[in-house]
Amino acid sequence: MKNLLGLFLIGMFVLWGCKPDDKQPTPSGTTNTSNARMVFKFKFDSTQVRLNNIGQPSALPSGHSAQSPVFNGMSAHYIELSPEPYTPLGQGAVLYHAPETTLGGSTAINFDSARISANMAEFFSLPIKSVPAGTYKYLRISLSYQNYQILLKYQANLITGTIASFVGFNTYIHNHKIKDSTLTVNANRAQGYWAFETPWLVTSGQAPPGATTVPNPIFATSPIPQGSCVVTAAFNPPLVITGNETQDVKVIASLSTNKSFEWKDANMDGYYEPLAGDTVVDMGLRGLVPIIE
Repeated sequence: MKNLLGLFLIGMFVLWGCKPDDKQPTPSGTTNTSNARMVFKFKFDSTQVRLNNIGQPSALPSGHSAQSPVFNGMSAHYIELSPEPYTPLGQGAVLYHAPETTLGGSTAINFDSARISANMAEFFSLPIKSVPAGTYKYLRISLSYQNYQILLKYQANLITGTIASFVGFNTYIHNHKIKDSTLTVNANRAQGYWAFETPWLVTSGQAPPGATTVPNPIFATSPIPQGSCVVTAAFNPPLVITGNETQDVKVIASLSTNKSFEWKDANMDGYYEPLAGDTVVDMGLRGLVPIIE
């Protein structure tokens, strides 16, 4: 078991973690008395295009294998609507900002208050009259937590493992449940903290800094700072908010899980097999497509 744990730790990387601007949504200035809301949902799509960190289609390198994890839940630190590709990060309409705390010392996301959403379940909603009126070309989401299942090969058997990955800039964790097991932390954990559970092993660790893949197709005009967690994608067509809407607007953040758990495959058998020398190089998500429903 120690050999398996050691091999699992090598190359264990995660995606996305950052601290956003504290800007909050402001009233649009309309007199709309409608109860219409803007609703955000996550969708996990294993068939969606697999992108690299500048938003271009990405194939697997030679000597690598990958699988599409089964996602159980996702959380975000903030949600932002951006009117232009050159709008500085945090200067769009930031509609959601997760609770933070200093219980662990420095400012951190408060995991006890985190909203965790399953596939196509509502993550967050707010009155449309609270959204600044305008035309928005891009959606930016700062992801903070992800929980998913992978398959691994152990002594010729395929078993399921569950990964809890904390990808925010800094997270205060009292305790957290992986699958069936609960770990107590009572401290801040920087971007890259993870925990892993199989039927015979529960372990946790910290990925090294700088191991991020952040799909951002407008990097040239609106770069994401080093260590950022913000995944970006264009609305097609742009999202127009007048402030006078009378029906709900549902925004589905379709996230690519297409071969997002990637490893160097020592024997190129296509199975993640730590005891055979396989080492993880990337895991998480591979792109964002915002859909208006």
